[in-house]
Amino acid sequence: MSAWLDSVSSLKAKLGLLVVASVVTAVLLTLLGSAADVPALLVLPVSVALALGVTQLLAAGMVAPLRRMTEVSRAMARGDYTGRVRTSATDEVGQLATAFNRMADDLATVDRERRDLIATVSHELRTPLTAMTALLENLADEVVPADPQHLAAALEEAERLGRLVEDLLQLSRLEAGVVDLDRQDVALGALVEDSVAQVRATGRATDVAVEIDEDLVVAGDPARLRQLLVNVVDNAARHAPAETPVRITAGSAAGSADGAWWLEVVDAGVGVAPEDRERVFERFGTDGAGGTGLGLAVARWVAQLHGGTLRFLDPEAGNGARLRLEVPATPTPATSEEREMPTTTAPVPQPGGATASVAPGGQQPGLDGLFGRFWPDRGGPHGLRTVAAAAAAGIVAGIALSFTAVGITWTLVALTCGAAALATARRRRERWTLLCAGLAVLLVLPMTLLDAWWVQMLGLVVAGAVFLCGVTGARTMPGILLSGVAWPLASLRGLPWFGRSLRIAGTGSRTPAVVRTTGWSLLGLAVFGTIFASANPVFGSWVDQLVPNLTFNDLVGRAFVACFVFAATLGAAYLALNPADVEVLGGRRPTALANRFEWLVPVLVVDAVFVAFIAAQARALVGGRDYIEATTGLTYADYVHQGFGQLTLATALTVLVVWIAARRAGDDAGDRRWLFGSLGLLCTLTLLVVASALRGMSVYQDAYGFTTLRLFVDVFEGWLGFVVLAIMAAGALGRGRWLPRVALASGAVALIGLAAINPDAWVAERNLDRYEATGDLDLRYLQTLSADAAPVIVERLPQDVAACVLQDLPSNSLAPKVLEDARAWNLGRSRASDAVTDLDLDAVRPGPADECADVWAAYGE
Repeated sequence: MSAWLDSVSSLKAKLGLLVVASVVTAVLLTLLGSAADVPALLVLPVSVALALGVTQLLAAGMVAPLRRMTEVSRAMARGDYTGRVRTSATDEVGQLATAFNRMADDLATVDRERRDLIATVSHELRTPLTAMTALLENLADEVVPADPQHLAAALEEAERLGRLVEDLLQLSRLEAGVVDLDRQDVALGALVEDSVAQVRATGRATDVAVEIDEDLVVAGDPARLRQLLVNVVDNAARHAPAETPVRITAGSAAGSADGAWWLEVVDAGVGVAPEDRERVFERFGTDGAGGTGLGLAVARWVAQLHGGTLRFLDPEAGNGARLRLEVPATPTPATSEEREMPTTTAPVPQPGGATASVAPGGQQPGLDGLFGRFWPDRGGPHGLRTVAAAAAAGIVAGIALSFTAVGITWTLVALTCGAAALATARRRRERWTLLCAGLAVLLVLPMTLLDAWWVQMLGLVVAGAVFLCGVTGARTMPGILLSGVAWPLASLRGLPWFGRSLRIAGTGSRTPAVVRTTGWSLLGLAVFGTIFASANPVFGSWVDQLVPNLTFNDLVGRAFVACFVFAATLGAAYLALNPADVEVLGGRRPTALANRFEWLVPVLVVDAVFVAFIAAQARALVGGRDYIEATTGLTYADYVHQGFGQLTLATALTVLVVWIAARRAGDDAGDRRWLFGSLGLLCTLTLLVVASALRGMSVYQDAYGFTTLRLFVDVFEGWLGFVVLAIMAAGALGRGRWLPRVALASGAVALIGLAAINPDAWVAERNLDRYEATGDLDLRYLQTLSADAAPVIVERLPQDVAACVLQDLPSNSLAPKVLEDARAWNLGRSRASDAVTDLDLDAVRPGPADECADVWAAYGE
C-alpha cells in the first residue's frame, strides 16, 4: 500500500496525506464506537492503535529509501560499493536516492581506479625493474665489464622505467577515457625484437622465434604496442615447455591494401580451454599457471585502444595456445568501457575473509533515537507466527468474550493472550519467568471462580504486572515499574518489527496477497450472502442457523474488543520477544554521601519517632480503656481504629526510607555497621507498628463488624510486615538483589490467598458469627456483598431475612441474561443461584409496602 504514494512528487503532500489518513481513521472509529455505545476507554486505545497501524502501512515505503541509504553508506564504510537504493518514489526522498546512487557510482569508480592503479603499477614495474636489477647485478659481480655499452643499457632501462612511471601516473586520465594515442608508423619486426629482448632481460630462457617481414610497417602507438607485446610474449614464454620455441608471426590482413595487420603468438604449452578463453582476459582471471592475471587484461585494453581485437584461437597443431591480434587500418573509436582498464568482478574482501553484504531485509530501526538503550531493536527474525497468535487471541476475544458479566470466557481470553506472548518470550525457559507465568494463571482464575468484581479486577491487573515482570526479567523496583510502562509503549516500539513481520514494503512475500485475498473474499461473502439471504427465505434460514444473531452494537463492540485484545497481546508478545532493558535505571546507584551524618541522622530521627509512638502505645495498653477514654475521649474501638490508615502509610514509608538510606550510605565498614544497626532498629520498630495496627483492626472489627475493605487492608498490612521481615533477612544475609522479586511474588501470593478464602463469603461468615455472639448485624452491608456471600447468608439466616438481604441479586448478578449466557458462567454465581432457588425473591421487591420493613426494624436498621 505504501506504493500508492509513490506517484506523489512532494514529501510535504505525502506527510499531509498520511496525517489525513490517520486522523480520518481515528475519527471514523470514534464515531462508530460512539454510535454503537462502545465505552470510550475501549474506543480510545483501539483508535490510536489502528491509526498507528495505518501510519506504519503508508509510511513504510516513505522511509524505506532512507533506511536503505543508511545500510549502503555503512557498507561503503566497510569497502563495499555495490549497494544501491531502489525506489519508485518521485518526491524529494526519491530524488535524494537518485543522487545517492550517482554518488555511489562515482565512489565505486574512484575505488576501482585506486585498486587498479595499485595492481597495474605492481605489474608494469616488475619487468623493467627485473631487467635493471639483473644488469646491475652483473655489473656489480663483474660478470660483464662496466663499459659505456653496458652502462648505456642500464641507463636505457632506467629511462624506460621513468617513462613507464610517467605513463602510470596518468592512469586516472586513461581510466576516465581521456587517452591520446601517439600514432606513427612503426617497424613491427624491430618493435617485436625489442619487446622479446626486454622479456629475456627478466630471466626468461625460452627460445622465441620471430617470423616477421622487416619491411612490415604498421600504424600505432609504439609505447602502447610494446606494452602489449611484452605482456603477451612474457605470458607465452611462461607457459611454453622447456626447449620449445615461442613463435611470433605477423603480416598484413589478406586482401587488405589499406594497412590492416595481424600478429600471432603461438606456444606449445597446455593451451587455454575454450570455456576459459574470455575469462583469462579479465583482471585476476589467471588460469592457475602463475602470474597475477593482469598481463592479458592490459594487452586486450591496448588492442581495444587501437580499435583491434585480441583473442585466443584454436591452435593449428591441435595443442598449445594461439593468441591473435588483429588491428584494422581505420580503427573504430573505442567505447568508454574499452578505454577503461579491465577491472575485477571479485567481491570486496572484508576483515575476517567475509565479503561485504547488506541483507535486503535488515534495517536500522528509526525509533532508536527515541527509545535509546532502554529498548534497542535487536534485529531478530520476523514474528509472523507471533502476529498470527495475537490475531487468534483477538478473534477468540471477539467471538467468545461475554459482555453481560465477567466469567469463564474472560479467564479463557486472558490465558490465550498470555500463552501467545509466552510462546515467543526470549526468557520463556527461565525459572523466574515460569514462576511469574504460573502466578498470573492463578490470579486470573477468580474471574471464573468468584463474583466479587474487586477481586476479579485486582487479580487481572496484578496478573498482568507479574507476567510482564517475568518476561522482562525485572529485578529492581524501577525495573518492575518500567515493565508496566513498557507494555503500552510496545505498540509504538514494535511498529518496525510489525512491518517486518508482515513484510509490507517487501516484494518477495505472499503475505500481502493472502491478506488482500482474504479481505476481498470476506467482503464478497458478506455482500452477496446478505442479498441472497433477503431474497430467499430458505437460504435466509440457513444463514440464520450459521450466523449468530448480532445487533449492530454487538457486532461493533466485538470488533473493538477483538482489535483491542489483538493489539494488547501483540504488544505483550513483542515485549516478551524483545524485552526492554527495564534495568536501565535499576543498575545505577547514586553516589554515596560524603558525610555519614547526612543519612544517619534522618534515620535515627525516624527511629526516635517510632520509639516515642511505641511508648505511647505501651502506655495506652498499660492504662487500659479508662486511661484511653479519659485522655482522648474516644472509645477503645474508635481509638485503635483511628490511626490504622496512618500506620499502614508509615509502614510503607519505612520501606522507602530503608531503600534510600541503603543506596546513599558509604561502603566502608563503619558505614555498614551504622546502617545495619539503625535500619535494623527501624525495621524492628516497624514490625511492632504492624502488630499494633493488625491488633487494632481486629479489635475494631470485633466491635463494629467485618468488611471486605478492612479485610483487604489487613492483608495489605500483613504483606508489608512480611516485606519488612524480608528486608531484615536480606540485610543479614547480604542478598538484597532478590528482595524486589520476593516482594512482588509474595504480594501475588497474598492476593491469591485472599481470593482463595472467598473474601465476600468470609466477611459474611464472620459477621454472622459476631451476630450470634453479640446480636449485632448490619443487614444493609450484607446487601452490598457479591453473590459469593449468598450461600452463607441463605444457610445462616432465616429465609425471610435472607430474601430481604438478597433481593437485588435477580436484577444484578443473577439476572436472567447473565444466567442464560454460557460465556458468562461463573462458579460464584452458579452457587448463589442454587442457594436462592428456594427463596421467593419476587415477593420482597421494594415498593409502597416494603415487605422488608419489619426485617430492617427487627435488626435495628
